[in-house]
Amino acid sequence: MDMKNKELLILRHGKSDWNVDCDDFHRPLLERGKRGAEQIGVWLQQQNLLPDFILSSPAERAIETAIRCCKAMGLGDNHIYQEPDIYEANFATLRAILNECPRQAQRVMLVGHNPGLEHLLEDLVNLPLPESENGKILPTATLAHLTLAAHWSQTHSGCGILNNLVSASSLPEGFPFITLNDTEFRSRPAYYYAQSGVIPYHIVDGELQLLLISAGSKEKWGFPKGVIEPGLSPQMSAAKEAWEEAGLRGVVADQALGRYSREKWGGQCSIEVFPMAVTEMVDTHEWEESHRQRQWISPKDAMQEVNPALVKMIKQLIAALEFSNDIEQ
Repeated sequence: MDMKNKELLILRHGKSDWNVDCDDFHRPLLERGKRGAEQIGVWLQQQNLLPDFILSSPAERAIETAIRCCKAMGLGDNHIYQEPDIYEANFATLRAILNECPRQAQRVMLVGHNPGLEHLLEDLVNLPLPESENGKILPTATLAHLTLAAHWSQTHSGCGILNNLVSASSLPEGFPFITLNDTEFRSRPAYYYAQSGVIPYHIVDGELQLLLISAGSKEKWGFPKGVIEPGLSPQMSAAKEAWEEAGLRGVVADQALGRYSREKWGGQCSIEVFPMAVTEMVDTHEWEESHRQRQWISPKDAMQEVNPALVKMIKQLIAALEFSNDIEQ
């Protein structure tokens, strides 16, 4: 590619939820909007169109679109720069923002809102553009891929060529979440199926205790776990889940106790499990998923509550810590 030519990815946020009682800035995505953002991310990854600089409006529906799109591309959300001026910006403001992009950035993604994004696209291409059935050029979760015949600082009207205009709704049904062997229909991007978790423990009065959390609204108990976040190691991601799901901080071991599988989202998730020595536990209702319940219990009692695949790992933890709790071997 000629170094003078730059590539611009213009992405409108996913479908938002108008039934939520909140102001415009904090309006969240619908489930359909979340999936649309992920589908666009996978499409970009498949087309080898990963951006090296990402700018997003900080409005909730836009930044969540950017985060979900990035993760589906295999990028961490640390690649996203929030630019307050994108929210409610007209095309002139958006073009001025592009003028300030790093000179070395070859492919920039801009995540924001209509009508500003549509007007920017029309200004840069300066040619009639195809409209969707509802009369919009950029419906929600729609991406425009342009080549610009100018450096960012020289971006001007008519400098763009539209290479592609793709919306999540225009992609094939089920895109792209079908495994190669056709035995699973996966409703999420591939990274969802690699997970990690921790077995949190502490020692009180010489007794080993493990912490369990409730599994949402179900009358089930388990340990903190979740999707391995792109850009994070399994251990770092597991520590993040422990904080968000249980309000815990601690030391996560380098070595995993093991892994197990479970069915979710139409496929098999593989979960790697690490021991975590708890050093901090915030008060009730002070962490992100404080709707969950927490309880410290003995390893023996924990074995009666958790997934049977975790029993062996609990025993391994007990042996590693050289405890001789009264458990059946």
